[in-house]
Amino acid sequence: MKQKGLLIGIIGIISVVLVISFLYFNNNRSEKNDQAAPSYESLQPDADEEIVDDQEEPPKEETDILTLVKEVYSLAEKGKVPQTSFIAGQTKLEEIQELWGEPQTIDNTSIGDFMVYPDHDVTIGIKDQLAFDIRSNASSLTGIHLDDIKNTLGEPDEVRYYQDKNVNQTILIYQVNSTFQLKWILPKPTEQEPNPTVHHINVVTGIQKSVDEDESLSLDKKIGQMIFAGISGTKMNSNMNNLITKYHVGGIIFNGDNLVSPKQTVTYLNKIKQANQGNIPLFFGVDQEGGRISKLPGGLIDFPTNLEIGSRNDPSLSFEIGTVLGKELHAFGFNVNFAPVLDVNSNPDNPVIGNRSFSSNPEIVSRLGIQTMKGLQSQSIVSAVKHFPGHGDTQVDSHLELPKVNKTRAELENLELIPFRQAVKEGVDMVMIGHILVPALDKTFPSSMSKPIITDILRKQLGFNGVVITDDFFMKAITNDYEIGEAAIQSIKAGSDIVMVAHDYNKVIEVHTAIKNAVTNGEISEKRIDESIERILQLKEKYKLNDSPVQPVNVDVLNQEIEQVLSR
Repeated sequence: MKQKGLLIGIIGIISVVLVISFLYFNNNRSEKNDQAAPSYESLQPDADEEIVDDQEEPPKEETDILTLVKEVYSLAEKGKVPQTSFIAGQTKLEEIQELWGEPQTIDNTSIGDFMVYPDHDVTIGIKDQLAFDIRSNASSLTGIHLDDIKNTLGEPDEVRYYQDKNVNQTILIYQVNSTFQLKWILPKPTEQEPNPTVHHINVVTGIQKSVDEDESLSLDKKIGQMIFAGISGTKMNSNMNNLITKYHVGGIIFNGDNLVSPKQTVTYLNKIKQANQGNIPLFFGVDQEGGRISKLPGGLIDFPTNLEIGSRNDPSLSFEIGTVLGKELHAFGFNVNFAPVLDVNSNPDNPVIGNRSFSSNPEIVSRLGIQTMKGLQSQSIVSAVKHFPGHGDTQVDSHLELPKVNKTRAELENLELIPFRQAVKEGVDMVMIGHILVPALDKTFPSSMSKPIITDILRKQLGFNGVVITDDFFMKAITNDYEIGEAAIQSIKAGSDIVMVAHDYNKVIEVHTAIKNAVTNGEISEKRIDESIERILQLKEKYKLNDSPVQPVNVDVLNQEIEQVLSR
């Protein structure tokens, strides 16, 4: 028994030793394996283990694009574009010419001279011997898509649109700091190409700064730019000369009694341009809607009314009509058309709109009106759509008294505002505000003097960043209840950029004086004036306005084009 017990004890001791040795050996092996590279088998999941993919790294090409977007933004913060050492707002003309020599071409515009250096893929805007706008169309930028910009930098501070017969562009504007703006210019997205690539970029010091620092643009001149003045007579006179040389009005509207013949019209307009030499180029506007509102003289063939065009509901026809209207206006020397009418013809008793509207259906009004607008724009004519927020459901003529629209906000959203909302999306440059009292939106002021309507709805809700112009403040809808100067001040405070005074030289002077007094006494800040000046100058620059004389009009050629369109 003693031997048996001893044997069991020895076996127990050996077992303990073996267990300790086994544990020690395995622990050592595990530590070594932790340090070694894992085997392929060790990376495979068990049959019942859930497979979770780690997020893949973006392709190197995509990473490079995003890095380039960030680099462009970073350079813009310093006033630069890629591959160029020049700085917007700092580099002088002589420095550019010393390094790069004379440009291949120079484009002279109302806001500065643009020097084109195609060998460097750069265009530089010069004003007062200083670079204020540096543009790059370097080939490296063409690999950047719309989504790359927004995904990297977020939504832009502002989106604008530009269209002429050659391009249809979207402009994304980022205010990178208090001094510089970065603009990305791309083709406008379409169904076929929803994510276009960059065409070029601009880094600018901002129109606001150039307005503030330009000593030649006095307060008088700024206020003048905010007035669209009517004229009297059929030829140049002292009053017209004063409006241009003393009060520096920014635009002239021609009424029917100013237009006798093509020769007289062109002569008159050329005399005005000659008197304006050295000043900011003028807007020349007229109501050439087609139908019963056609002001141009000389036996031009009449277009059908908009209501007749609306009954055909053919967008391509509307574009062609807009295009030919634009050719008419361009031939006579005009650059602004107060058309098309985007009012919805919802009230058969309306005494002023009627067949000037395309339809009682807001979708048809939108579709045809916008194509007419684009036809005008294709001929470098500014299209001023009207009469916001909608004149279609009124029973009185605003030339005689103030119309009133008793609709709820929801009703307006579902009818009157539809065409204007769509026009903003499609790149309208100028919106005319009507004289209409809409108590649901503003119980106190008519739309042309209403901040809730101009600033809150048109600017903020609909996103319009272009030029707001009022209907004629000489109409009785205004003058029955307000002094014209008082009304103009309230309109500017509400958000208007241009006040129209289409009749009476003395009333134009009254408005100019009232606005100046309001700025002088602090009722309107000069900063508020500069906001409008920025928009006005940008629009004049966009359409390359100038004071070049107009050539004689060939009415026969225009009539042939009209006949060709109407024969469809």
